[in-house]
Formats: sequence, structure tokens, C-alpha cells
Amino acid sequence: MTGAGSLLPLRSRLRELRPAAFGADPTGERMARIRRSPNFADGVFQNPEGARTRPTGSTLEFAKLFFEKEQRVRRAPTGNIPVHPTTLADIAKPPVTGLRLTWMGHSSVLAEIDGRRVLFDPVWGERCSPFPFAGPKRLHPVPVPLASLGPVDVVVISHDHYDHLDLPTIRSLAGTGTVFAVPLGVGAHLEHWGVPADRIHELDWNESVKANGITLTATPARHFCGRGLRNQQHTLWASWAVTGPEHRIYHSGDTGYFGGFSDIGAEHGPFDATMIQVGAYSEFWPDIHMTPEEGLRAHLDLQGGVPHGALMPIHWGTFNLALHPWAEPAEWSVDVAGAVGQGLATPRPGEPFEPGGDLPTDPWWRPVAGTIAHHWRRPKPLEVESKPNLAELDLAGER
Repeated sequence: MTGAGSLLPLRSRLRELRPAAFGADPTGERMARIRRSPNFADGVFQNPEGARTRPTGSTLEFAKLFFEKEQRVRRAPTGNIPVHPTTLADIAKPPVTGLRLTWMGHSSVLAEIDGRRVLFDPVWGERCSPFPFAGPKRLHPVPVPLASLGPVDVVVISHDHYDHLDLPTIRSLAGTGTVFAVPLGVGAHLEHWGVPADRIHELDWNESVKANGITLTATPARHFCGRGLRNQQHTLWASWAVTGPEHRIYHSGDTGYFGGFSDIGAEHGPFDATMIQVGAYSEFWPDIHMTPEEGLRAHLDLQGGVPHGALMPIHWGTFNLALHPWAEPAEWSVDVAGAVGQGLATPRPGEPFEPGGDLPTDPWWRPVAGTIAHHWRRPKPLEVESKPNLAELDLAGER
């Protein structure tokens, strides 16, 4: 005979077998707050614009492209990625301009802003996976050991996917005394991994918190969430605007293009620098990741419609997560940014730079890029004047 009483021990046992990397589901007052969110409806968090979160098109066609030998070769570098030999000395001296960014690979960025140090989406693990023996593996080593990074004032998480929220990294940071700013619901994972609740700031979209002298605002994004076998959509995803006394920066997290970038820019910008996701795009999931062309559009929307500040492409180069050639996000970003006169920073992983100074522009990926050209939405050359009217631009070469 089975009943509710006999099922509870089974559920408890299954919960104990669940890998720690799956994290924890929101419960109690955290779940009650989620249900009160204006962005939560019909039992799940909603996107600001409709988005298909599951792959579209033919599964057979996707599998064919994924496993085809020629395609697989194109998705990885042909040699060692030239990582900048970052040392503590590189980032120990305060930036001259008051703002310095160090891209650690993928979406991980150390931002030094007005005397404070903010670490976005830190992933120091070897794989973005719940398992140490399977899943996408790093294509280059971390530029600097986490223990050598120095003190961090705030750790910012955009959402709970494995390539943005990494269990071993969070456990290492949990003992440092830093505070965490995360989207609504993500705090359940952090507490499960040992981060004290009083060091977690959990925000809904358009909510802000002041931490260690800077203001952090969770802003909308067009994506989805989930780590376990059941994707309940009970943790929010976000982009982030960070404001100091003198500077403003923006980190997109993962997002598809949507009309809300202009609103974010009007409210929190213009920004001295943006860190924009431009990799892992595909025609199989066009609504939840941006192409480089869409990433440039997003940056310009955030800046009031005109080229301004520095744009740094992120979410590429470190993990093989899509079908496009490994270096295409960088090459495509160079194309579209150059066409409109937008300053583009393309640092090597681990290479610090100041957005208010000379931007790193060396195409370091080309010697190890292999094939770059891709068939999907490759932009055509543009003929633009010095101050383009964005309403008239067709960056994808399509009308």
C-alpha cells in the first residue's frame, strides 16, 4: 500500500541523491515573494517579450550539424588561445580613469569602478556542467587563480545556468566575505552552497540595492533559467546596471534582443562601458541569445541611439555552446561596430583595460580561428555617414 506518508521518505531520498550542483528550489518566504512578483504569472517567470526557450526547427537537422565532423572542427580554435598572463600587479594599482574591466573569458568580468570591485558571473570551473566528467569544457585556462584575484566587494550573478553560476566558484567566494547581488530566487542556490543569507541581495527587475558604495540594479532580460532535471522557471534572469559616483556600466547576462534596452538606457545610462552577450547564438534559439549584430543594436539602444562608450563582447571564446565558428562572434562584432563608428574592446582573456583610455583592438583570435565565415545572417558591408541614423540602418543586410 502506498500513500502520501510512504512517498515522503522516497522524495527525501531522491532529494539526497540530487547533485549539489543542481542547487535548491525556492521555498517559504522566498517562493512567496516570487509569486508576488509582477514578472511571475501562470506559475513561471515571464519574459518582457515573447520568447521561444526551447530549440526550434528540426531536431534531426540540429543533430546533423552538431555531430558533423567539419562543423565540429570549426567550433574550436586551431591552437592555444593567447591568454594574457594576468598578475595581481596588473589589477592592484587603481585605474587612472577610475574604471577598469578585465574579461576573464565567457561572461566573467572583473569591473573596478570608482574604487569598488565587482565580479560578474564568475566561472572558474573546468566545465559548465553539473558533472565534473561531462559537459562543455574550457577552451583556455582561467587567466588568474580565483584566490589571487584579491578582495571583491560584490559578486553579481545574471541567472542560474551553469555557464554563469558555477558551484565550485561560489563555494570559494562564500568564504571571502563578499556580498552577492542576484536575481529573485537565485539566493536559494547560494544558501544551499554555504553563502550566508545576510550576504545575499535578491532583486526583482527594476529593483536596486546599494552595496559597498555602488548601486546595483537588476534590469530586464529575455532569457530563461533552470539547473535541475525539472526546469520550473522559478528563478529570475536579469541584466545589470551598476552605478558608482563617477561611472556607469552594464552587463547583459544572457538575453535575446528586445525593445526594453532603450528603456534601460534612458533610466540608467548612458554607460561608460557595456558588456554584451554576442556568442552562442543560433537559428535554433533566436529569441534567447543575441547575434553580434543584435548585440550592437542593444548597445546603441542603451546609449540613446548613438555610438558612445566602449562595447565589450562577452559570452564567447571560452566554451563551445553553439554551432557557429569559434571566433565568429569577435569577427562579426568588429564588422558591425566599425560600420557605425562604435568603440569596440576585444581584449585577450585576462587583459585589463580602461574604457576611458585606449581600447584593446588587436584581433588576437585570427591566428587560431580557422574558418570564420558562416551562412547565417552574416552582415553585409554598410555605407554610413559619420553619425548614422540607426532607424535607417540595416545591420543584418535584410529588410
